[in-house]
Amino acid sequence: MSRSKLLFIYLLVVAGLITVELALGKKKQVSSQMDDQKRALHALNRLSFGPRPGDVQRVAAMGVDKWIDQQLHPEKIDDSALDAHLEPFRTLRMDTREMVQNFPPAQVIKAVADGRQPMPSNPVKHAIYMAQMEKYEERLEKKQADAPQPAASVETAQAAMTSQSAAAEGAEPDNAASGEMRPAMASEATVNLPAASAPENDRREERQEARAEVQELAALSPDQRFKSILGMSSDKQIALASLRGIPQEELLQGMKPEQQETVMALGNPQQVVGEELMQAKLLREIYSERQLQEVMDDFWLNHFNVFVGKGIDRYFLTSYERDVIRPHALGKFEDLLVATAQSPAMLFYLDNWLSVGPNSDAALGIPKRRVNAAWRGRRFPGNRLPANRSAAKQANNRRGLNENYGRELMELHTLGVNGGYAQKDVIEVARAFTGWTLKQPNQGGGFYFDERMHDPGVKIVLGHKIKPNGEKEGLEVLHILAHSPATAHFICNKLAMRFVSDEPPPSLVDRMAQTFLKKDGDIREVLKTMFDSPEFWAPESYRAKVKTPLEFVVSAVRASGADVTDARPLIRQLQIMGMPLYGMQPPTGYSMKATAWVNSSALLDRMNFALALTSGRLRGIEADVAHTLGENNPAESGEDALLALEASLLNGEVAKQTHDTIEARLQNPKISQRRLDDPARPPNMNVIAGLLLGSPDFQRR
Repeated sequence: MSRSKLLFIYLLVVAGLITVELALGKKKQVSSQMDDQKRALHALNRLSFGPRPGDVQRVAAMGVDKWIDQQLHPEKIDDSALDAHLEPFRTLRMDTREMVQNFPPAQVIKAVADGRQPMPSNPVKHAIYMAQMEKYEERLEKKQADAPQPAASVETAQAAMTSQSAAAEGAEPDNAASGEMRPAMASEATVNLPAASAPENDRREERQEARAEVQELAALSPDQRFKSILGMSSDKQIALASLRGIPQEELLQGMKPEQQETVMALGNPQQVVGEELMQAKLLREIYSERQLQEVMDDFWLNHFNVFVGKGIDRYFLTSYERDVIRPHALGKFEDLLVATAQSPAMLFYLDNWLSVGPNSDAALGIPKRRVNAAWRGRRFPGNRLPANRSAAKQANNRRGLNENYGRELMELHTLGVNGGYAQKDVIEVARAFTGWTLKQPNQGGGFYFDERMHDPGVKIVLGHKIKPNGEKEGLEVLHILAHSPATAHFICNKLAMRFVSDEPPPSLVDRMAQTFLKKDGDIREVLKTMFDSPEFWAPESYRAKVKTPLEFVVSAVRASGADVTDARPLIRQLQIMGMPLYGMQPPTGYSMKATAWVNSSALLDRMNFALALTSGRLRGIEADVAHTLGENNPAESGEDALLALEASLLNGEVAKQTHDTIEARLQNPKISQRRLDDPARPPNMNVIAGLLLGSPDFQRR
């Protein structure tokens, strides 16, 4: 089917089916009493990233309540099958320092170039570092070439004009004193290209040569191929590592995971770290049996948002998700809050590691030594600066008090924007967290408390008096916030928004908040209260939520039964849809509401993705629609094909308008080369599946 015909189908479906009802999130009414199938579908749509073929029947047979209880205790679920999908990604098992050493960021390469850090002797690491040194030197050369040149003197300008005039007449002055003339050389009369373009041209030629060289390398065994690449010049290595698509697949074919990582790192070490993190997230959500764990992992990552594009956070995020978010996703909220506050990722993202108390030793220039707290209080009563170290001294400080974390901690992490705090509370909280910093973050260093950066004296937070107690002052602030009724309401409202509806019933939120306070912030108990509530199972909650781009992409892959060997195309699709993984720059995180994602352009992107998925146009992702139908595959039955796919992909939850529109489009010979009503010409199952996955019916959960 031509692209123009497919586009026509997309536009017809989008125009015919994307209605005001979907945009406003209008609820679809169902019977007041859900049957077992609908209860199973509802549970799977809310507690997982969507059902796979056969999941609804399996959960209904097990018992929905039993399945929910099982999901609330993921440690009891065997998830070993997921391990095979994650095994190739070594960075998932590295600490941050090890990751930085193996896949050096720009700061490490600069340190090596400046002689502040040794070049590794290990041949594999050495090759990666050498390739990055080559790129670093090219950037320096380009920067120097692009720098503005100093203004020429009048004499120089006059000499240049004389030279140009002589060149125009075919000769130029050779010696101004003698007045002798010599013929102008052609090479000197031409305009030279900027020096910065030479490396770019060289790189382009090297990539062309690399494509040709891949064919020769492909004939070698994987080990010989890898050894040959390590023996190449840095220029050639970078060119090979920069290849994409089929040439890249041929180059990496059969190599061990560590060898593949090394080859990719020759081109861009940071990209290896980021892509492995993102692929792992998607693969967990697609394949894990612990689906509620994955949903809550995503929920808290979004709630305690950290932007992957901010400096060294690209390296900190792996540990942040693995060691901070996942272990606490179903535990006590205060434990999660403390873990995020002390995580290098959050300290770096919200700049608290740079925050220095205005009255601290570091700010006052007091030499590093043990300072008796009582003596300090007598020396600077009332936290006043000594006369000789006043505003002028503070102005010379490179760093000062940073309020970023204090503000976001209360506004976004705990109390909410209407949580009853004031600007003075923000300042006092920021003071309490001074000294919570990082040791050598560019080397992957972790959290430590620096007493010299900490602001001394009493802090008053939300009416609570916090006595001077160093690092424990921050812990006391977190305890106060974690047990605040405002925090309980804010967190529970957000959970209900994710699992129930965009505007959750206040009665449900209130009961959840009561559980939160009564059970010491136990997230598992709060979720149980919600899942046991009549509001969760109410008819108006059924299929009332619209999927975010992430939920749509993952649920489409799961519904289609696709086999994913390379999740990078899914990463790119999420970028196209406006929801790049770990890519929300503001600390707010992504919206969970339909209004943020429902518009004609966004839904057309979803239709394009669905058709690409089912038609096999995403490299590394194979969806076998016929296989998902199993014995119910009506290979030669036109009308039944659509019905079977509706049952398989959407569990029969398809509006008549959707069914009639797709059927009409596929029966039109001007649009489709295969017709549903002609047994001799079987229908295009992939196109039907794509249209169903891209339809408004599949957008709901």
